[in-house]
This record gives sequence, C-alpha cells and structure tokens, in this order.
Amino acid sequence: MALSIQAGRRRWRSALAVGALGLASVATIRHQARAAAVFDGQPVQSDRFTVLARPLSQGQWTLLVLEQLKARPACWSQRPDGLVDPSLNRFDFKGICSRYLDSNAYSLRLGDEDLGSRYRLKLVAGPRELELRAMSPSQSETILVARAPRPATPDKDAFVQLELEPEWALERRSYQGKALGHLYFAHDEALPVLLSRASGSRPGGATGLAAPGPVQLTSGLRTTRLSGAARRSGPIALEVIPYRR
Repeated sequence: MALSIQAGRRRWRSALAVGALGLASVATIRHQARAAAVFDGQPVQSDRFTVLARPLSQGQWTLLVLEQLKARPACWSQRPDGLVDPSLNRFDFKGICSRYLDSNAYSLRLGDEDLGSRYRLKLVAGPRELELRAMSPSQSETILVARAPRPATPDKDAFVQLELEPEWALERRSYQGKALGHLYFAHDEALPVLLSRASGSRPGGATGLAAPGPVQLTSGLRTTRLSGAARRSGPIALEVIPYRR
C-alpha cells in the first residue's frame, strides 16, 4: 500500500513538472512574439556604417559592423588592395566609433518582423566568396544577405567589406520611437517570399558561375531603405549593383 502511494506521488510530481515546463515554453514563445511586435526599425545614414568580415583561425570568419559617430578620426580606412584597415584599434574610440560584434547587437528583420529569436546571421566561406546568410535551425533553406570576393590569403590585421544584396539595408531598432543600440539587417519582403527566392542561391558561390575578379570594395553601404510611410507611397527606384560573373 505504501509503495502504491509513493508511486502515485511520483507520477503526480512528474505531471506537475511536465505541466510547468509546457507553461514555461508557451510563455517564452509569447514573450518572443510580443518582443517582435513591439520593436520598430528606423533608417540609418548608410555612409556612417560598414559591414565587415573578420578572419579567424582555421578559415573561419566572424561578422562585425562599425559605425562612425564623429567625423574624425576615421574608424576604418580602405587599403590599396581593397581590404579594410580597422584604424579604431589604434586610438581610444569611445564616443567616436561604435562596434556591433554579435547577435546581441544585430539581428534579422523581414517585412517589419523582428526575427532575432528565430534566425541567426552567419558568414559562410566558399572557394570564391564570403557570404553572409540568415539561418534557422528549423529551416533548411538559407537567405543571402551580403557577400564579397574572398581574399586568396586572409590578413589577420585587415577585414573584408561586405556588400549588402539589393533591397537589403541596415536599420536601427527602436522602441516607441526611441532609437536603441541594436541594428537590423532589414528587407521589405516577408520571410516566406525570401525563402521562396532562396532556392537558386547556394552558400559559397556554388552556382556554377565563373570566379569574380579581384577584390573591389567601396567605402560605404549602397542600399538605402525608406520608412514604412515612404515605402507605401509608390514604386521606389533602386540602384542596380552590377555583379561581375
């Protein structure tokens, strides 16, 4: 009889634990959904930012974004070989430059939806290109966000400047109109639309295309994304960025 009572208590406690776990999961999902709905995106002055790939050991790369807060001294400079020199490492850049180093500082925003809790941004190194892709554990397809020719010999003291794909832009996260210290890699189209387009673009430039020419990088981001009101006012002429095949 005592054994039966103890077994019943264990089952009861197990049921309570499972129920609590389920409630916690539901609460987490609801919290993420509320966060995605609460935040907005504000356009930024694109020439104050640069999106960079920094070389690590064993052929790995990491993403960072630099922002120029004051005109001088320059937070980065372009070298003759097209690579970027992070000159902010040679002075006290507090109040002059901002660095966005990981997923706490940047995330994905598609069609006015914050997808930071579902997608991560990762650099993929192919034989010819470096590609910044948005990835999700629950989705096999990835979304191309930015890319650049891959240097033949990486320089640990220099970075590669990434060019955003057409219709992509940086935005600043905001809450009730107040700008926050978090950036979005943003696109006007919703997630399902971009996933449906992604099947023709594979990581590492593995599309059978000829290798691109030498690294030719620009000093700023080329794409500018307008506010929601401006986007709804009519068609927007976008600069076509040629891609050498």
